[in-house]
Amino acid sequence: MDIDAWVWWLVAAVGLGIPLVITAMPELGMLSVGAVAGAVTAGLGFGMVAQVVVFAAVSVALIAVVRPIAARHSAQRPQLATGVDALRGRQAVVLERVDGDGGRIKLAGEVWSARALDASRAFEPGEQVDVVEIDGATAVVM
Repeated sequence: MDIDAWVWWLVAAVGLGIPLVITAMPELGMLSVGAVAGAVTAGLGFGMVAQVVVFAAVSVALIAVVRPIAARHSAQRPQLATGVDALRGRQAVVLERVDGDGGRIKLAGEVWSARALDASRAFEPGEQVDVVEIDGATAVVM
């Protein structure tokens, strides 16, 4: 049974694509794209040397260009704060006296337990306070 070279390149592309899905290693996907480029080269009638050179060139180019961009994007923190991170820096209204021992505030439409960042400081009902951090279910304010 004589199978054309482009079929072998496609088999190699699928063979590299399967571990990509299992391991989530993007480099395997780039090698798979290189194998597809080798299949196209074979389909156009070029020899084995040209096919291997195209495979290597496309794979190396993708790894050299795409990998640093992907690494840079994966290292960035999300720009949209969610959960308790979104509450830091917001203002709240004191409902019950807040001091170093505790109190209650209204933050983002909800009632939260709170305590003052500076234990010697106290905030009276109606005052505006800033949320410094969230410690468990307690807002630390100043």
